[in-house]
Amino acid sequence: MKIFCSRANPTTGSVEWLEEDEHYDYHQEIARSSYADMLHDKDRNVKYYQGIRAAVSRVKDRGQKALVLDIGTGTGLLSMMAVTAGADFCYAIEENCEAVPHRATVYAQLVESRRMWSWNKLFPIRVQTSLGEQVVVPPVDLENCPGAPSVCDIQLNQVSPADFTVLSDVLPMFSIDFSKQVSSSAACHSRQFEPLTSGRAQVVLSWWDIEMDPEGKIRCTTAPFWAHSDPEEMQWRDHWMQCVYFLPQEEPVVQGSALCLVAHHDDYCVWYSLQRTSPEKNERVHQMRPVCDCQAHLLWNRPRFGEINDQDRTDRYIQALSTVLKPDSVCLCVSDGSLLSVLAHHLGVEQVFTVESSAASHKLLRKIFKANHLEDKINLIEKRPELLTSEDLKDRKVSLLLGEPFFTTSLLPWHNLYFWYVRTAVDRHLGPGAVVMPQTASLHAVVVEFRDLWRIRSPCGDCEGFDVHVMDDMIKRALDFRESREAEPHPLWEYPCRSLSEPRQILAFDFRQLVPPRPLCAEGTMELRRPGRSHAAVLWMEYHLTPECTLSTGLLEPADPEGGCCWNPHCKQAVYFFSPVPDPRAPLGGPQTVSYVVEFHPDTGDITMEFRLADTPDSPLLSN
Repeated sequence: MKIFCSRANPTTGSVEWLEEDEHYDYHQEIARSSYADMLHDKDRNVKYYQGIRAAVSRVKDRGQKALVLDIGTGTGLLSMMAVTAGADFCYAIEENCEAVPHRATVYAQLVESRRMWSWNKLFPIRVQTSLGEQVVVPPVDLENCPGAPSVCDIQLNQVSPADFTVLSDVLPMFSIDFSKQVSSSAACHSRQFEPLTSGRAQVVLSWWDIEMDPEGKIRCTTAPFWAHSDPEEMQWRDHWMQCVYFLPQEEPVVQGSALCLVAHHDDYCVWYSLQRTSPEKNERVHQMRPVCDCQAHLLWNRPRFGEINDQDRTDRYIQALSTVLKPDSVCLCVSDGSLLSVLAHHLGVEQVFTVESSAASHKLLRKIFKANHLEDKINLIEKRPELLTSEDLKDRKVSLLLGEPFFTTSLLPWHNLYFWYVRTAVDRHLGPGAVVMPQTASLHAVVVEFRDLWRIRSPCGDCEGFDVHVMDDMIKRALDFRESREAEPHPLWEYPCRSLSEPRQILAFDFRQLVPPRPLCAEGTMELRRPGRSHAAVLWMEYHLTPECTLSTGLLEPADPEGGCCWNPHCKQAVYFFSPVPDPRAPLGGPQTVSYVVEFHPDTGDITMEFRLADTPDSPLLSN
C-alpha cells in the first residue's frame, strides 16, 4: 500500500505531498511519535496503575465483572495494567462504568506579561532615522482582533517569573467527571476573584489535574513549579504541557476590585474572557468562540509575532540597512509577511517593492501600509518572486535585494535557504553592483547534553513491571535506517541543555552568487571539551546582513563556563539525536570527538547529514 507524506521543498518554498512506495517503513512514524516520553513518565504510569487497580477492585467488590475500554491504546501499557489488575476483558464497557482517570480539573491564573502578549499582538515598531524617530503602528483591526482560539502549549516552567506579573490566585475553573456522559454542548464556567495587584490583564496560564479515583487520593498534576505541591518531585514531561491563552483584549484591573474570569469551551477548544460582574447562577454567558478577522493570526504563528515585535532585532536590520542604502536605491523585499520594506522606506529608499505570494499576506500588508499612510509609497506585488517581470518593477533595476529571510513553509532552519533560490530567480532584475542582504549565511552545530529532552529517544526497557523491549527494538531498527536520520525542529529555549563542544561552522552559503550547480559538502570532527552525556547535535543558521552585523537563529551568546546555552526564543533549532541515546545511569565522560558529514543538495534544496560519536560501532557515514 502506498502513502502520501508531506515534505517542505526549500527550492520552491512550499509544502509538497510525496508518494512513498510500499516499502515505506511505518515504524518510523512510531519512532518519532514520542511514545517513549510517556513511558518514561514514572509519575503518570505509577498513578495510572494505582488508579486502574483501585477501579478494578471496586468493580469486583460490587460483584461485577470488570470490563475495560482502553481509549487510544497506543503501546497497550494501560490495557496490560488492567489485565494484570484482574480485569475480565479489555475491550468492552459496562451503562455504571469506572473511569480511570475518574475526574479532571482545569486551573487558570491571570497574569500580565509583555513577553507573552507579544506572541499575540503587533506592537508599535520604532525606526530611528536621520530625520528623527518614525513609528510603525498596527492597523486598528489588528489591535481589536480577538485572535485565534488555538492554545499555545509550552513548557511553562521555562518561562522566567520575571517575564510575568501574577494578577490572581490559582483558580479552579471547571471539572469533568469521566464516569458520566459528557455533554457536547458549549458551556462556560465563571470564577470570581480579587486581583492581587493592579495591572493589565492579558494572558491566562492554564493547566490541569487528573484524579484516578473518586476519592481523589490518587492524583496527577501538570501544574508549573510555582503552583506545584512538591516542586522538588516534579516529573518532566513533553506529552502533557501547560497552556497559554490570550484574552481578546488587554484590560486594566485594580487590586481588590472583584472581577470574574470566565472559561468557555465547545467541542473543539477552550477560551477565556474577563467580566466586571458575576453572572447569575443560572445565567449563561454567551460569547462566540474568538475568530481572527485581521489575517495576522492566520499568517503569523506565536514565535513569528514575537520575532516581529523584537525591537533589538529590528534595530540590527536598521543598522545594517543604514550602511548600504543610497538615496536613489531601488529595494526589492522577498520574505513572507515581512515589514522590512517599511524600514527601507523610512530610511530613505527612493522606491520599494515587496513581493507576497499569498492573497492573505498581501491583504495583511496592505492594511499595515494603509494604517501608516504608505499605500502609495511601497509597491506591493501579489506574485511568486520567480514570476516577476520588468513591468512589475516599473522597468527599474533593483539595487538592493532584501530578505529576513523568513518563509511560512519553513520547518527546519535551512529551509529558509529558499531565499537563495529566489535571489537566483530574480538575478535578471538586479542592476550592476546590486547589494544582496543578507550577504551570506552559515550553518552551525554544537554537541549538547539535554537535561530532559533525551527521554523522548531513550529506550524504556521495563515500565512498571511490563517488558516493553519489543517497542524499544522496533524504534531502534526504524531509526537505524539512513532515511530516518534526520534532524527534528525543537524550540530549545523550552528544553535546557549544556554544550559539550564549541560551536562549529559547518557550511557557508554566499547569497551574492547564484545557487551553485554542484553540492556543497563538509566533513570533520568536533572535540568534546566538557564531560557529559552526548545526546545530540544541535544545528542552526546564522545570517550575515553585512560583515559587521549577524543574526543568529540559534545560540545568541557564548555558553557559560558550565556549558549553559541561551537560544533564540523566536526560532526552532534542528536536533539530530545520536543513536543509541546514552544511558542516564552511565558515568560522565565517554567519547572525546564527534565526526560528521553534511551535504547541501542544490537540486532539492535539502541538507543531508550524519553525526556519529567516536565510539559508535562501525557504520559508514554518508557518501557523496
